[in-house]
Amino acid sequence: MFHKTFSSVSNRRKPAAARWSRRVAFAASGVIVWTAATAASAQVATDYADLAEKVTPAVVNISSTQEAKPAEGQPMPFAAPPGSPMEEFMKRFFEQMPQQRGGQPTTALGSGFIVDPEGYIVTNNHVIDGADKVSVKLPDGRDFDATVVGTDPQTDVALLKVKSDKALPFVSFGDSEKLRVGQAVLAVGNPFGLGGTVTAGIVSARGRDIHSGPYDDFIQTDAAINRGNSGGPMFNMDGQVVGVNSAIYSPNGGSVGIGFAIPANMVKQVVADLKTHGQVERGWLGVSIQPVTDDIAGALGMDEPKGALVASVSPDSPADKAKLKAGDVIVGYDGAAVGEVRDLPRLVAATPAGKSVEMQILRDGARRTVSTEIAKLKPQQTAAAEVKTDSVSGLGVTLSSLTEATRQRLDLAADATGVVITAVDPNGKAARQGLRPGDVIEKVGDIVVSKPGDVQQALSDGKRKAALLLINRAGDKRFVAIQLA
Repeated sequence: MFHKTFSSVSNRRKPAAARWSRRVAFAASGVIVWTAATAASAQVATDYADLAEKVTPAVVNISSTQEAKPAEGQPMPFAAPPGSPMEEFMKRFFEQMPQQRGGQPTTALGSGFIVDPEGYIVTNNHVIDGADKVSVKLPDGRDFDATVVGTDPQTDVALLKVKSDKALPFVSFGDSEKLRVGQAVLAVGNPFGLGGTVTAGIVSARGRDIHSGPYDDFIQTDAAINRGNSGGPMFNMDGQVVGVNSAIYSPNGGSVGIGFAIPANMVKQVVADLKTHGQVERGWLGVSIQPVTDDIAGALGMDEPKGALVASVSPDSPADKAKLKAGDVIVGYDGAAVGEVRDLPRLVAATPAGKSVEMQILRDGARRTVSTEIAKLKPQQTAAAEVKTDSVSGLGVTLSSLTEATRQRLDLAADATGVVITAVDPNGKAARQGLRPGDVIEKVGDIVVSKPGDVQQALSDGKRKAALLLINRAGDKRFVAIQLA
């Protein structure tokens, strides 16, 4: 059921000329009068009728159904005397109605768009994820059963295929890199099952990270996007697809003017891989990275926080062959700047396996260039000794040597090295940076530590205003900067 709210605008809808001729804007230099000619120009700029007529035939409604599965071992809703004819009858009756025992089939509604006259259709992965049947309906009323060519959950893109006796209407991708904030866009889709709905707005922002995946680079728009718009296209004024509507920010489930679309340039590459291979092939560098914070930048002697800080390097990886090491900051990759940490995964993923690339890194305050050959990302990538305990001044922690028993207890690799934190002063500097018992300090700056005294010595050289610690927390390595002065 829809809850509809209408408000009257009849008292405010005067002819354009009348409205604009009475609107006066005052500036310091004088008076600026908006004329009917100005209004006519604005009206032409926001008239989407021709554009909508051009692109809507290629935008489709998508319905995906997941059949109910019989609930194994679920008792029948009514009992009958054991061994009686009624028991046998009821058993057969409910076996023929599994949907009543395992729940009703679930249906999801979304949108999509045809990108090839042979019937290839792009949508969101979450629209058809887990579906047993996918149906497509065109604006002209034709219905098709669709097959799933391939999906990519990491970018939330899916490619479908339908069979038609004649060529289907289709739309083409544009260059999303050319989009500018403030540029007009048009969204078309199937909100709440209302097919063929057109909404207009502008590009509100670019490069949004909404923490939905490792390759987030969303276009933000104020064009109304609601449930059911998922998978639908966002067009520029030339009728080219510049984004795929995928998510909304909403406290109430409806549009509040904050929608997100996957950039067309990312979708194009994913669709090409799905069409050719049925899956997406991505490059692999073999590093664990983290953001460069203000504190970390200060500890490394950087002028500003930028780039991707290498926390660890996988053995025998392209990064290992390039001799990258923990503490390096990657600021350039294959000719592109790495301004922030999330830039690097997208750049590496888009690199074909086998390609040689150059990276610009900062190491020990100096800029260097290293080269390596990118590999193909694989689907899965991703007895007690004497213990000495010391309280380390300056950090507010108590440390002990790392033993085999401690490695097992902390779920660390057998070859893990470092010094384990056994206690943290809640009012100390380490606690304020989120360190906690069980964390393992592997390095202080570029000094590898293996016993508590190594940490104390590294911090007592009198040269450090800040300490950059490499921390291993249950196998997850990160740098933490702690101000000492």
